[in-house]
Amino acid sequence: MARLGLSTAAVGATLRNALAGNDVARLFEAGIETPIRIRVDDIQRRDAQDVERLLFVNAAGMPVRLAQFATVERHEPPALVERMDRMSAVTLTADALGRGSGSVADDVVAYLRKNPLPEGVRLTWGSDVKRQNDSFGALGGALLISFILVYLVMVALYDSFLYPFVVLFSIPVAVIGAFLALNLSLSSLSLFTLLGLIMLLGLVAKNAILIVDRTTQLKAEGMHYVEALVEAGRTRLRPILMTTIAMVFGMLPIALATGTGSEWKNGLAWVIIGGLTSSMLLTVYLVPVMYHIAESGRERMSAWWQRTFRKAAVSPNTPA
Repeated sequence: MARLGLSTAAVGATLRNALAGNDVARLFEAGIETPIRIRVDDIQRRDAQDVERLLFVNAAGMPVRLAQFATVERHEPPALVERMDRMSAVTLTADALGRGSGSVADDVVAYLRKNPLPEGVRLTWGSDVKRQNDSFGALGGALLISFILVYLVMVALYDSFLYPFVVLFSIPVAVIGAFLALNLSLSSLSLFTLLGLIMLLGLVAKNAILIVDRTTQLKAEGMHYVEALVEAGRTRLRPILMTTIAMVFGMLPIALATGTGSEWKNGLAWVIIGGLTSSMLLTVYLVPVMYHIAESGRERMSAWWQRTFRKAAVSPNTPA
């Protein structure tokens, strides 16, 4: 344009006047004000060839056609221009029917690993996936707090810092069963499955509490802790089976549901079923073993402390 004696501002002003028009005056007639707009006639700007024939006057007063310094192309403009973080954005939406949105998002991420986006383009999740990602951190904190609160409540009830640790060893066993059930049922980790994990903290601790509490009662009656563990396991096996099987069968309708939105609740039910089942099968073995280790360690520590205290009390310099 500079070679032809045209400036960018002059070309822009001419195009704006030709295509959009310019209000140059106002007509007052019978008390009505009518703006007067000057622009190129519609018949002269119907297609790209008409626009290319638009004339511009350069600094020397010579006419210059638009086709001499520019190419006119026809494009459909976007109906809506979206912005996110001051950048142009395009929103893609989809409905996940019969699958959790988390599993669909995992498929998208796996595809993008193999087929990266172009330079300068990035993916930002929204809607359900964004809410899930934001909620995972909050629920992870809630899971840790609930774990601590369960321990503190049992410390207050048992009046001991040792026996609550024995009870808490049943929780990892339940978590293993919960994730195994999710894997076998092809369910994804979602907001509801995390809620199910939080519920498991109280449900699976119940089995260990039954064994530890009965063992503590028998020890208070004068029974050795090994015999007390065997007796507690024998007498508490039936209540553990009854309560666990009842809860498992109670969650089956939710786990096997196939209605609208059921994929949201299936994961929660499978987490509880898997966690309760593994806790029922393994807690009756793991908790007595951990109780035996803790109790024998406490006895050895007590005996060591007594021997050390006696040696300190009887000084070698004490006269006979």
